[in-house]
Formats: sequence, C-alpha cells, structure tokens
Amino acid sequence: MEQFTHTLRPNPQMSAARLADYMAASEQARRSIVQSCKYRPTVRVIQHVEARAAVTSALLSGSVDVSALKERANFIRSKIADSQFESDLNEHNADYVSRFADVVPVLDMPKADISAGKSFPDHSINGVRVTFQPDAMLQRITKTNKVRTGAVMLRYAKGKALNAKVASYQSAFIFGRMTELADLEIAEPEKKLCAILDAQSGVVHEAPGNANYLYKEMDAACLAIAERWEAIKPPVGAVVKGT
Repeated sequence: MEQFTHTLRPNPQMSAARLADYMAASEQARRSIVQSCKYRPTVRVIQHVEARAAVTSALLSGSVDVSALKERANFIRSKIADSQFESDLNEHNADYVSRFADVVPVLDMPKADISAGKSFPDHSINGVRVTFQPDAMLQRITKTNKVRTGAVMLRYAKGKALNAKVASYQSAFIFGRMTELADLEIAEPEKKLCAILDAQSGVVHEAPGNANYLYKEMDAACLAIAERWEAIKPPVGAVVKGT
C-alpha cells in the first residue's frame, strides 16, 4: 500500500505569519513557501503549542515571573516521552520557554490591558484564505476616554531573531485586519498595540507607520499567490493524497 507523504490543499490558504514570511522572501523562497502551504506533510511536525501557552500565560499574569518560566521549561523538558518525536517536541518547547525567560529583562510590551487571544474569522484576500489567530489581545483607554485595541502574535526560531521586515508585514496585517473588523464607534485599532513578540530576541515589533500601505501590498500579493497556486508542483518524490 502506497504511503502518502503530503496532503493536497486544493484552494489557496496560509496563515498571517506565512503570508508575512512570503512578503519578505526572495522569489525563489516565495515559491517554496507557497509549495509548503499547498502540500502539507503527513508526518508529524514539531509545534510550539505548549511553549506558546506558557509564554501567553506569563504575559496574561501581568508580571512575568522568570523563575516560574524556568521551572515550566524544566518540567516540559523532563516529561516522559514515548517516542523520539515526543522527546524532540518536549526539548523544542522547553528551549522556547527557557529562551523567553532569558529575554524577559529586555521585554518592553505596549502599555495596555492584556487578555486572552482569540480566533478571528478566516479572511479571503484576492482568493487566498488567510487565517489569523492572535495569542493575546490588547486594549487601552485614552485620556479622552477613547478605546484603542490591538493584538499580539508570538514568533520564535531557535538562535535566530525575527527578521524585521517579516515582523513589519505581520504586525501590519494585524492592524489592517482588525481595522476591517472593528466597530470604530466602540473601539479603534492602534498601531502601537498591534505587535509581534519575538521570543528569541525579546523584541516587540509594533505595526509600522506605513502599515496601511503594507497591508495593501499583501492584498496585491495574494492575487499573485492565488494565480500561481494551481501551477505549483509538489516536492520532488512526494506522494500526495488528494490528487
């Protein structure tokens, strides 16, 4: 019986993070990003779900406890694993939490109330379904009693700080998407509250001044992604389910 290595995603779809990666990438890398979004590996992939939950919980506490984060990292690392994959998964998640604990002293979060993240409705941009799931929500009240809102998304790559261009596009997406969804009579998104937190470096990348322009650039890029989707071939040697 033939073993499938990848599953076909027939319709254009990617996360806000992958769209930001695409925007900052070379043309060759862009093709690889689209390919990875269209053909999803069937093997289990290392995910940072536990680490993201630990970091988000620390942020929501209002005062990040470095010792507690270190303890959490040690707990994750020492968890019993039934396979090499689970052992690697625990190690990667522990590294993520431990590294974030190391950079807490330089962390400069936007001055706002923080609450749990939520899933926003998937958004079709020129034929590309873009998923958007912030890790935390931000809100502040201005001196004139206006409500300003935003959201934080986490990024992490071991030993490598987040590319500033990628962060600019992803934070611009947060601002653009929240502006589209906002009831401006109730609350208005603010660029300073739309941010990417790089857990590797501790840098908080707020949406840039030209966020609206970058969002429009992503809009145009999605048209190109949708147009090239069908022509993107699977990885060499891939056995694709759904074709």
